[in-house]
Amino acid sequence: MSAGHTHSHSHAGHAHGPSEPPEFEVEASEVGPTARRVEVRVAQAAVDKAFDAVYADLAKSSRVKGFRPGKVPRRVLEKLYGGALGEDIERMLVNDTLPHALERAGVEPVTTPGIDAESPRSGAPFAYTALVEVRPSLELPELEGLPGTRPPSTVGPEDIERELEALRERHAVTVEESEGVAAEQGHILTLDYVGRIGGEPFEGGTGRDVDLELGSGRFIPGFEEQLLGACAEDDREVRVTFPDDYDPSVAGQDAVFQVHVAAVKRRDVPELDDDFARDLGEHDTLEALKDRIHSDLREDAESSADRALRQSVVAALVERCDFEVPPGAIDQQLERRLRMAAQELLRSGMPEEALAPQVEQWRSQWRPSAEQELRETWVLEAVAEAQGLEVEAAEVSERIEEFATSRGVSAAVLREQIDADALESSMRAEMRRDKALDFIASTAKVEEAANT
Repeated sequence: MSAGHTHSHSHAGHAHGPSEPPEFEVEASEVGPTARRVEVRVAQAAVDKAFDAVYADLAKSSRVKGFRPGKVPRRVLEKLYGGALGEDIERMLVNDTLPHALERAGVEPVTTPGIDAESPRSGAPFAYTALVEVRPSLELPELEGLPGTRPPSTVGPEDIERELEALRERHAVTVEESEGVAAEQGHILTLDYVGRIGGEPFEGGTGRDVDLELGSGRFIPGFEEQLLGACAEDDREVRVTFPDDYDPSVAGQDAVFQVHVAAVKRRDVPELDDDFARDLGEHDTLEALKDRIHSDLREDAESSADRALRQSVVAALVERCDFEVPPGAIDQQLERRLRMAAQELLRSGMPEEALAPQVEQWRSQWRPSAEQELRETWVLEAVAEAQGLEVEAAEVSERIEEFATSRGVSAAVLREQIDADALESSMRAEMRRDKALDFIASTAKVEEAANT
């Protein structure tokens, strides 16, 4: 549709069934590369029918002195409620006609349209205007030979050693030291303590059976250092000053802690030998364990390198496509990301009062990446369209099965938890974009990044 050009459509004047929209006319015009103005005029008969339906419902539920329930005359209802019904009737008429008007005008919104309307009146047509954000048209460049960078996927001996050390740490056991062993960095102390400021205990300053690893930095500066050399059953007086950026109720104040060391313990890390490999229950020798770790790390590195290559190729494609992204679409994408992040923070235990400032900080920080996500999505969908890439129903079913398994439920239960049509539509769109990404990555001009 060219700028300034309009298209008009008229609905036939015959009666419509209950599933058909009311009689209306629609005219759409372009007001920019990503915006359309859709003007809808609803026939008087449809407006009158909406008024009749609203007043009929009102008559059933209204209780007016002097009239039996359900028998209140319309003129009385109009006098009592007429001024307040305009919004309800407007909403009804817009909801009943807008989806059909957009479809008939060939306008596909990417956000919820903004509506501008005067209050409907009985005995007159009703007109409203929808300002609709749409996807921009975009021209794809040559898709073959796009530049891409693939990072190295090599795994060295130091990577295997690092993983082995992590395994040893995960399987370490805590052992209580014998009597008289003095605490050093790395020891774990079990503590009972009472803290006082100005001689008075304060909230959060008391603990019992608290484990503290010396050198971990978990407690305020100066606390852990004063416990070095302590033995089990020792009592220590620890004097500290709370940092200025600490909890405002105690920030900058001096505190004295009476600390009882109930136990001194150490982490006992297993020896790196064949017994350790056997204890893990999968391998008979340390060499076999190393081989498995090497294989796993190599597989992870290959997957990571492939993802990085694909991301670099799609970024190169987006750079070559110049188009405008509607602001409302960016807002919608950003809010979706913020909602998901906020839910995750709440699940992790963040207090609600701390959530709002964090979300506001992210709102400004994440806007560019939300726009980039939309650009990548739309460009890949344009590639899929241009290449005729489709996803078969069997492929979608298989992906849904995999997704359900990852969530620990059956596909049938997942389809009940999430609207089945929406789930399939979302999966199909995602898989179609994946195929588009596979296509441009398979024909890319790949440069192997040097090791850093």
